[in-house]
Amino acid sequence: MAAQLPAKAVGLLKTGMVLAKPKLQVFRQYAMVELTPPKLSDIPAIRSGIAKILSSAKNGSYRNLTVREAWLNTLVGIEVLCWFYIGEVIGKRHLVGYKV
Repeated sequence: MAAQLPAKAVGLLKTGMVLAKPKLQVFRQYAMVELTPPKLSDIPAIRSGIAKILSSAKNGSYRNLTVREAWLNTLVGIEVLCWFYIGEVIGKRHLVGYKV
């Protein structure tokens, strides 16, 4: 029984890699698009988006959003905050506080 264990473990790992390969390829495709930093050509669109958000906050047009749009905007805001805090933890190389 002990002699069969390594062979079964290798077979299990091979099966796991075969099953995971298509899912990892899809993840890689999305990661290449979503996790890249913005290009210089994206900056005007970012500026206009920020200006649109600020103008909607000033004139109250945010009240005309549907519940779905408001929920999606909330989730995007939470995602941005989480990336910010993860970047802070990575930058300071410590989970709690700065080493002074």
